[in-house]
Amino acid sequence: MTERDIIGIFGAMNAGKSSLMNLISQQESSIVDATPGTTADTRVTLMELHGIGPVKLMDTAGYDESDVLGEKKRKKVTAALKECDLVLLVINPSSPGFPTGKVLLDLAHTEGKQVLIVYNLFKEEDARKIGGLKDQLPDLKSFHEIALSALTPDNRPSLLAFLLQNYIPKNNPTKLLPFVVADEFYVLNIPMDEETPPGRYLRPQAMAEEYITRHWGYPVSYRMNLVKARANDIGEKARWESFLGSFVRRPKVIITDSQAMDIMKDWTPSDIGLTTFSIMMINYMSRGKLSNFANAVRTVDNLNSGDSILIAEACNHSRIKEDIGTVQIPNLIAKKFPEVKVIHLFGREWPEPEELKTIKLVIHCGGCMITPQRMATRLRDLEKLNIPITNYGIFLSYVQGKGVLEQVLQPWK
Repeated sequence: MTERDIIGIFGAMNAGKSSLMNLISQQESSIVDATPGTTADTRVTLMELHGIGPVKLMDTAGYDESDVLGEKKRKKVTAALKECDLVLLVINPSSPGFPTGKVLLDLAHTEGKQVLIVYNLFKEEDARKIGGLKDQLPDLKSFHEIALSALTPDNRPSLLAFLLQNYIPKNNPTKLLPFVVADEFYVLNIPMDEETPPGRYLRPQAMAEEYITRHWGYPVSYRMNLVKARANDIGEKARWESFLGSFVRRPKVIITDSQAMDIMKDWTPSDIGLTTFSIMMINYMSRGKLSNFANAVRTVDNLNSGDSILIAEACNHSRIKEDIGTVQIPNLIAKKFPEVKVIHLFGREWPEPEELKTIKLVIHCGGCMITPQRMATRLRDLEKLNIPITNYGIFLSYVQGKGVLEQVLQPWK
């Protein structure tokens, strides 16, 4: 999954947002029509912009629709704005009044978003009305701006030059496995089960293998039989020890599936580091905020009867048998905290802040199926509500003992 800067296009109905989307993408990515409310949902186009790199363009619905459907659209627009890196606010200078622009600028300011203004000129005389708009909303004077017709293909070069000159990328990807060094072995412990898709690794496993190889290390995959291991099968333990003994040099670190921590805490030799794919991913997707998740896990020690835990998983895979989010973690919680309520959230949607206020702790997956920007949005929402958030791998290590948590965090220093 390519890391992309996210550029969102926002404004009132019929301001020309979809026309601007099509101008940038050079294709009919969005339907353009004079009918108000034509864009009913956020439309997405993936492309490469020379000088910026891979981007995701989001064309959003008008923010000023007033009916029930309009309220639903506004929630989608707000969610898109929270996720994007750059807000392109499209303004039709001939529009009467300007309440939508102020609301969107205030929201962008609250969320810490960079804003560029695009005045979309439907008629030549529209350019003379821009000054009046700035008198109505002086905040507009604070942002870089360009005035053009989004319906004119020849304006694309000047628009792209404007973006390239004024957009300041803030995405600094975190190293996936910063402890990897050249010419050392790293074990990927992958206990495949009924949920494992055929023909491929899961994204975190594939990413780890690629990263280690790209950085001149030696990734070695191992399939552990968790059923036999948990049954204290002598042959399974011997197979693991034979595998580790086959290396000319000891592996530096074992990266394991989080659900195997009950076994790996005892089966990992003291001279080999240990961590999990989920910990790797949450550090990567949160842009290096691993310590926040590690500190938050201690909240479980202070849970009381009636408290609610939200288990958040950012994908919609088919869940069967011993699923980690719906079975394994809830069973551990029920055993240790029988009076605590468990709530599940699956997929890429995220609740409104009002719906989160009763949550005492969020336990999040590695986040491999959402963007770092969307993860940052979730973290900001929870931070505003003072709700701690931890992670699958950290939680499953912590419940095995505080020393085990220290063990899986040690490679990350």
